[in-house]
Amino acid sequence: MKKNSPEVDQQSKGIDSISVEKQVDNWLTSIVIDLNLCPFAQREYKRNSIRFKTSIAENEQDIVSDLVVELSLLSRQDEIETSLLILPIALAEFEDFNDFLGLADTLLEEMNLDGVFQIASFHPDYRFAGTSNDDAENYTNRAPYPILHILRESSLDWAIDEHPDTDQIPLDNIALMNTLGVKHMRKILANCSTVDN
Repeated sequence: MKKNSPEVDQQSKGIDSISVEKQVDNWLTSIVIDLNLCPFAQREYKRNSIRFKTSIAENEQDIVSDLVVELSLLSRQDEIETSLLILPIALAEFEDFNDFLGLADTLLEEMNLDGVFQIASFHPDYRFAGTSNDDAENYTNRAPYPILHILRESSLDWAIDEHPDTDQIPLDNIALMNTLGVKHMRKILANCSTVDN
């Protein structure tokens, strides 16, 4: 498993970070990479430049603290291309998670990192505006746990320059989700939670 997070299991709150990060790794490989939802993910995965970090935060204040740590770490360590801050405890309700994203963007501004990093979001119950809960396209952003994905703006600019038509990517992803269907995507996502001991 690609992993730059040196921490051991967070057993103090009943969270096994190794298991959590393995489930997210399964999601990244079997959905994001294998279905080519993000054409740039495989490159970074192979380079081992994706950091998986489990947060045991239980409230927004603690999430902000963990997010500060991740942003500071990426600011210092260029070899880490991107970080997945995984929230197995907090923000289980999608509405709460969606509301928190505004705080995350405010944090970027307060740390003078707006334009340096941006934060993408994934959630088990992700729902795009104007869609119903059972619409297949929501599975482009559904993951085993709530995730704050920190991306480098400079890398996004590079990826856009390298790809012939980045505007087409989300449209292609929606078409693929609709073709595969909710039942199929639900099964793949559920399989991501199967972790061998």
